[in-house]
Amino acid sequence: MRGILNRLWRLLGTAISFGSFGLGALGLSLIWFPLLWLFCRQALVRQRRAQAAIRFCFRLFLRLMSALGVMSYRIEGADLLQQDGGCLLVANHPSLLDYVLLASVLPRCDCIVKQALWRNPFVAGVVRAAGYLPNVAPERLLPLCERQLAAGGTLLIFPEGTRTTPGQPMQLQRGAANIAVRCQADLRLAHIICQPTTLTKQESWYHIPARKPHFHVIISEKVAVDPFLVDAPTPAVAARRLTDFLTNALMPTEQGLAWERQ
Repeated sequence: MRGILNRLWRLLGTAISFGSFGLGALGLSLIWFPLLWLFCRQALVRQRRAQAAIRFCFRLFLRLMSALGVMSYRIEGADLLQQDGGCLLVANHPSLLDYVLLASVLPRCDCIVKQALWRNPFVAGVVRAAGYLPNVAPERLLPLCERQLAAGGTLLIFPEGTRTTPGQPMQLQRGAANIAVRCQADLRLAHIICQPTTLTKQESWYHIPARKPHFHVIISEKVAVDPFLVDAPTPAVAARRLTDFLTNALMPTEQGLAWERQ
């Protein structure tokens, strides 16, 4: 009975959390971001302030979920992100909360998002104000990425392109590697471990696991892109080499898995 009550409480807490998330995004779009447009005329400064507001709201959202007992989380190595600029942050993608967890600690987050989000009434204002990049055709996307990286931005990318299917091998697309190779940008790695799994592509928000999930985010080493360019006859070959490396490097670390078992 105690386990059933705990699960029902986490279901209610999840509903409250995601309802608050939607209302918060709508409030930013309708109130804060229009004020930024009105009083801040410099586009770059406006984007920085919009991203700072998003980062603050994401931290509140995560603390709300933790306080309600919906989930717990630990982010390790976030201080390393203070060193980054003009690089990619690439991570595995086990859950819907991965972007929120990483963006809550990124000093600057220039994210590539689905085009559909630009028409979503709750988040369209958010992605536009933050200067996020739409996931358009590569010939249009690469110049946008190059411009953001040259300005010192950090591109957050999940190379799988979608959330991981539990129990299935990781399948990476070459988009992240192509951006890194063609823009000659280094990469910072992040590993996300979620036990038990929750909010996967196969699970809706109301699919509550038997016990409270815990997220462990490990910000890891920085990977230079130059070694993958050496002796590569074409950028496509270099991108393939880098994708093969990332497929192995983004698997959850033994250190993180051992920590989860404790």
